Amino acid sequence: MRVRSFGSGAAMAALLIAGAAFAASREDNLNDPITGQENAVLADAPNVPPPVQRDHATKIVVHLEVRELEGRLADAVRYTFWTFGGHVPGKFIRIREGDLVEMHLDNHPDNKMPHNIDLHAVNGPGGGAAASLTAPGHSSVFSFKALNPGLYVYHCATAPVAMHIGNGMYGMILVEPKEGLPKVDHEYYVMQGDFYTQGANGDQGLQPFSMAKVIDEKPEYVVFNGSVGSTVGDKALTAKVGETVRLFVGDGGPNLVSSFHVIGQIFDVVYPEGNLAAPTRNVQTTMIPAGGAAIVQFQMSVPGTFIIVDHSIERAFNRGALAQLKVSGEENKLVYSGKTFDLVYQPEGTGIRVAGQGQIVAPAAQSKAERIELGAGVFANNCQACHQADGEGVPDAFPPLAKSDYLNGDKIRAIKTVTGGLETKLTVNGHDFNGVMPAWSLSDEDIADVLTYVYNTWGNSGQEVTPEEVRAYRIKAQ
Repeated sequence: MRVRSFGSGAAMAALLIAGAAFAASREDNLNDPITGQENAVLADAPNVPPPVQRDHATKIVVHLEVRELEGRLADAVRYTFWTFGGHVPGKFIRIREGDLVEMHLDNHPDNKMPHNIDLHAVNGPGGGAAASLTAPGHSSVFSFKALNPGLYVYHCATAPVAMHIGNGMYGMILVEPKEGLPKVDHEYYVMQGDFYTQGANGDQGLQPFSMAKVIDEKPEYVVFNGSVGSTVGDKALTAKVGETVRLFVGDGGPNLVSSFHVIGQIFDVVYPEGNLAAPTRNVQTTMIPAGGAAIVQFQMSVPGTFIIVDHSIERAFNRGALAQLKVSGEENKLVYSGKTFDLVYQPEGTGIRVAGQGQIVAPAAQSKAERIELGAGVFANNCQACHQADGEGVPDAFPPLAKSDYLNGDKIRAIKTVTGGLETKLTVNGHDFNGVMPAWSLSDEDIADVLTYVYNTWGNSGQEVTPEEVRAYRIKAQ
């Protein structure tokens, strides 16, 4: 008989010791005396309640009110959300390992559906779902002991479960370890969810839920914190250079796995699966399963706007899974220089000219047609990622260039926007945008070329922009 080996004796001994320590910890939590009682401090995303300051277990009373209400899913797109507390995601709950939680699920009398709650932090049948099925106008109460520290998802588990979760019924509960978490400067709550509307992405008006699309796992929207653009512009997360940021990240699903990533930032510490006992370090992208969570921490080294995405990238730039972290403070050119040169690469070696310090640039356009042709290349390399190959932009994130009243209404304003950037609310073709337009360090020729290309594409005015006009109206980047 062949015996299968699972590792060295030392490794097995370490596993046995760890298992024994875990069992002892659970036994301690079961036997922890409960001292006093307090009402839970709850918070709506992206905020979180303050850290637990107690050094003992207590009884925590949590009231979650279920509300079915209409709200914004995207610009001009409405949806009837089912919520824990009136927002998607639901309230963030923060307790301490060993606490006794008394959970009150209150189903508002104006609601139409029964609901319940399954908390992944619960050791018990259905995570509390069996004890909390609640009709409209009723309240259910049950309790549980927080035996395991970690970050956990909660959600509605009433049939059809995918419909209740798909309508926004999810949130997170943090069970802090007895010793607490390391101190950081900022903590934020970010939760991804996929939404399934009968209309296609961008179809306006009140959109009904589509069970067929849920079954096929084909969402029209994938968003952070309940709607497209919920955490951008003046609603972006904020920090300063030198500060540490901790994100409590969840994936409500109901179907998609998240590839969570902050563009231009490496996670110093990740607690995968919300497991506080096994952190990993120096992580670029962390996977978060539907119904799962992770904690990521990092320190800001340079200022700027950092884009938060699901790195299954179509979801970020086409379906809404995009947020922003705006960081202020002093630049550090050693850490990140920014663009130092803007050179044109000519592998064939044809028709080049020299302009200052040996910089190689392409020959200037000799006609409007040449300017349009050169501008197409500038657009593909610098603008297409945000404004898309068809010039339609990304709803609620990046404005369209196609048939753009903003561009066609004022050529000088367009030049100033490209050269100086834009960081304010603007309206394009009747839709509001709060994103950030960087100040491009392109040459006058390149800016003239790309603007001419845009003006002569996608139904725009057909006018030409010259390098002389760019020089005349250029705004120096701050």
